[in-house]
Amino acid sequence: VQLQASGGGLVQAGGSLRLSCAASGSFSDYHMGWFRRAPGKEREFVAAIDRSAVNRVYADSVKGRFTISRDNTRNQVYLQMISLKPEDTAVYYCAADLATGEIPFTTMMSYDYWGQGTLVTVSS
Repeated sequence: VQLQASGGGLVQAGGSLRLSCAASGSFSDYHMGWFRRAPGKEREFVAAIDRSAVNRVYADSVKGRFTISRDNTRNQVYLQMISLKPEDTAVYYCAADLATGEIPFTTMMSYDYWGQGTLVTVSS
């Protein structure tokens, strides 16, 4: 599967953005995740959603502010981000995991395919 992330940009603290990730292939077979890498830091988990959009998992740092969703008819996964903080500044990556379980994983090594990333910059 090929992934193409978009929707990043510059936003003021407290603002909102919605990231999108377009996928090719058998999209509904994959759990989908969002990860991010802030300047000078390691890539970290942000959110994940299972194949059927029943189970969602979030990093503690984004709970209550970010929402992951997907549209299997459009082969898209989204990350709605509100109340953005300067510490949310990062390159955001979408990833696909051809998993057999119901709960999506939070570790990078579980994911088989990655998009190219989209930059989110939150100014204070």
